[in-house]
Amino acid sequence: MIFIAVRFTVHADRADEWLDLVADFTSATRAEPGNLFFDWSRSVDNPNQFVLLEAFADGDAGAAHVQSEHFKAGLAAMAEAVAAKPEIINVEIPEAQGWGEMAELTPKHPA
Repeated sequence: MIFIAVRFTVHADRADEWLDLVADFTSATRAEPGNLFFDWSRSVDNPNQFVLLEAFADGDAGAAHVQSEHFKAGLAAMAEAVAAKPEIINVEIPEAQGWGEMAELTPKHPA
């Protein structure tokens, strides 16, 4: 599995529209056959900062993603709104099993 975390700092006057700006890119990426997840979060400490967590089944799926037309269009749209170059973590996790349960925390009142 390819796991990627990207932190975007957005111009303050564009922050409230960021998720709409990346909506087409997000939905197209989630529809890719090799995409495992593609999830956005907004910082509680800095409202102009967003983190994207994404994963792809393997290197081929990751390569197909960055070569896609929606990736290129997404970058072009984001370039108009980012205040700085995004920061990225990109790692390959061998034979990942996907999400697992956290051993250290159990709900007191299970759903």
